[in-house]
Amino acid sequence: MSKTATPIGSYRFRILAMLIYATTINYFDRSIIGVMAPTLEKIFNWSNTDYANIMIAFKVAYAIGMLTMGGIIDRLGTKKGYTLAIGIWSIFGMLHAAVRPAFSVIGFSLARFGLGFGESGHFPAAQKTVAEWFPKKDRAFATGIYNAATSIGAIAAPFIVGWIVHETTGANWQIPFLITGALSSLWVFLWLRTYKKPEEHPKVSKEELEYINSDAVVESKEKLPWISVLPKRQTWAFAAAKITDAVWWFYLFWGAKFLASTFGVSLSDIGVPFLIMYLLADGGSIFGGWISGKFMKKGWSTNKARKMTMLMCALIILPVSYVAITESKWLAVVLIGIGAAGHQAWSANIFTIVSDIFPKKAVASVTGIGGMIGAVAGIVGDKLLGRVLDASGNTGYFWAFLVAGSLYLVILGIVHLLIPKMTPLDENLQVVKK
Repeated sequence: MSKTATPIGSYRFRILAMLIYATTINYFDRSIIGVMAPTLEKIFNWSNTDYANIMIAFKVAYAIGMLTMGGIIDRLGTKKGYTLAIGIWSIFGMLHAAVRPAFSVIGFSLARFGLGFGESGHFPAAQKTVAEWFPKKDRAFATGIYNAATSIGAIAAPFIVGWIVHETTGANWQIPFLITGALSSLWVFLWLRTYKKPEEHPKVSKEELEYINSDAVVESKEKLPWISVLPKRQTWAFAAAKITDAVWWFYLFWGAKFLASTFGVSLSDIGVPFLIMYLLADGGSIFGGWISGKFMKKGWSTNKARKMTMLMCALIILPVSYVAITESKWLAVVLIGIGAAGHQAWSANIFTIVSDIFPKKAVASVTGIGGMIGAVAGIVGDKLLGRVLDASGNTGYFWAFLVAGSLYLVILGIVHLLIPKMTPLDENLQVVKK
């Protein structure tokens, strides 16, 4: 008689579902203002520079938070650290609804600042969770799955906002900011009931735990000082790769404004373009995570699998450079969608590079440092774009899309120079000798 294989168990996918839920809330929360930007500008009489400054407030806090929250999460642990992050961003997300016209720029800037600080904890906590619950060969795919939820939030935002907010008067603009509070409260309740480390969880079978740890190295419980990862060129390779976050911020916060000013797309009509763009982004995120794992299962080294996938992404993204010169709204939407798909596939792999190289105890810290660099790049992009648009109109979008299309190839070259072999580091951050 042939032996039947013992089921591995699947509790890790419940944890992944929680990451998908948190990412959806995260991106719904941060996308709302981008969708409502043309309407809010009319209500509060903002210039492009005013809007850019509000976006910059978010990214300044995000940069500060990335630099600190990663270390906090590594110290507190995933369960407490993640709860802290989502609690902070939920409170400040709802505080947007309290802003009044007399101090709209300052009020929104303060609310965005708090939101940015809280949301900075999401990806360090999520990636640390993936490192704890999935073997290396599955991490890019798991990351691609939860990262695809960024698009679920971004897709939901225009439809919910368009349904609730009056396009002409802006009536009810506060309600979308309040919705996330209820969603976040439910997440915190479920997370506190659900999460433990795999080795401590009563619902994880012996077989599943063995699978999770199948390619893991045993680590001590001693904490690594946050500053210890700073001198490592591997940290800065990831940070360089995260400069491309500026492109994603551009799509997210300026996409609706570009379509409104270039093609006259209104708040009530923005849902379908966003649906197309972010469904493509979802596909890219899942495919990017799957294909590098597929390469590894075929026997490719981690270094080759990740970098070849990133090269594919960079090439796929190139056509987005032509968005600002096309006269077709739908061609522009599709090209942005392809660029977003390439970016999400790229992100699934660069996030996984951290856990490929660093011990689990350093993952959140390194992810935070890279996220800080990405936020700073976004700040520079916002400032420059706001000024150019106010000075010379839509010409600024030409340069923005040109950079968005070509940046990834340049960054990939820098990453390869910094980590030509992607050799793992042990728990003392020393190169593992084979």
